Amino acid sequence: MATRPLVFSTLRTPSSPSPPPLLRRLQTLTRALASSSPQTMASSPTPKKVLVPIANGTEPMEAVITIDVLRRAGAEVSVASVEPAAAQVAAAWGVKLVADALLDDLAETDFDLISLPGGMPGASTFRDSKFLENMVKKHVEKGKLYAAVCAAPAVALGSWGLLNGLKATCYPAFMDKLPSEVNAVESRVQIDGKCVTSRGPGTTMEYSVVLVEQLCGKEKADEVAGPMVMRPQHGAEFSMKELNSISWNVGEGPQILVPIANGTEEMEAIMIIDILRRAKANVVVASLEGTLEIVASRNVKMVADVLLNDALKQQYDLILLPGGLGGAQAYAKSDELIGLIKKQAEANKLYGAICASPAIALEPHGLLKGKKATSYPAMWNKLADQSECKNRVVVDGNLITSQGPGTSMEFSLAIVEKLFGRERALELAKTMVFV
Repeated sequence: MATRPLVFSTLRTPSSPSPPPLLRRLQTLTRALASSSPQTMASSPTPKKVLVPIANGTEPMEAVITIDVLRRAGAEVSVASVEPAAAQVAAAWGVKLVADALLDDLAETDFDLISLPGGMPGASTFRDSKFLENMVKKHVEKGKLYAAVCAAPAVALGSWGLLNGLKATCYPAFMDKLPSEVNAVESRVQIDGKCVTSRGPGTTMEYSVVLVEQLCGKEKADEVAGPMVMRPQHGAEFSMKELNSISWNVGEGPQILVPIANGTEEMEAIMIIDILRRAKANVVVASLEGTLEIVASRNVKMVADVLLNDALKQQYDLILLPGGLGGAQAYAKSDELIGLIKKQAEANKLYGAICASPAIALEPHGLLKGKKATSYPAMWNKLADQSECKNRVVVDGNLITSQGPGTSMEFSLAIVEKLFGRERALELAKTMVFV
């Protein structure tokens, strides 16, 4: 039952003496108690605890999108390496991630959700880890929420018998590997009781928002989904608004620079890197910090390929800035990076940015002058020309811009289309179960 705070009150006139010291101390204590009353404390519920294991070969989009979205919802997400004595993992597509902990160190933690990303051989490593298997089985026995995406439903949960009698989905190429006891369905996201499964990188954002809803309710899920600028119709084909069309054909294996810094939006960076490497581009990830490891906006730890100073020694066909307020501000303050992009623009070579970066990094340095562009919706007012900002992806000659995390896959696929053609972009979109 809620308690009413005890309040001491004194009637004072202008000529009244100050309350005695004891009464003053009681009044101070009362105010402190009132500020921490049950009514106040009830507004700050205990964060939900989530485990996301990672391993060598884990699909980085599936891991990072899940982590990012759940942390946006206020969940306390533990990223745990299943690799023996190694916090850093070599995820798929050359992406390097650093876990918060080793899985063994979390044996006694009681989680509200365990979510397994896909990717091979990451999912096989999960399957073969007796420690993880026992941890997940105990979690399921307690009636807790559990989930998996892409290869992981079939390879890990299915192998452990945790999908028997349930409706479940997985990556299309693994559907025949689901045990016969599973009711296999082709839903983009499937919920059955306390189990949630999904299909691939292109369904992971939807999957993650569903996990938020299952953990925290629909109101919180809507609150998280809105600012991410998610697609209004999942599974639909993607498009871009193009003006002043020019050829982006620079041949096979284009050199692409993706700078990252503390505060970079990890979903945006990872989707750009992952998708362009899938398309056979040579992507160089460069850290603006003094170390290769950076801490992104939702505390995901990423490891760059090189430091920016070393990256400056090369020429690039395309330079792309992910968003995230902290990252965009770091780009804007880097004379070396801005100087490189200015040379790129002056040579009519390709460059682009997403989310906060068009408004924070490009616009103030004159890199949008005479160009149509978009950015994160809350920053449209920082753009000198807002005539095309409502488009999710805008291409104007040698410049490409986009709105936010929920448009990152469209942004990346539009780049693939411009570099390699619509056919390769569509093929890639289908492979990722985006369309």
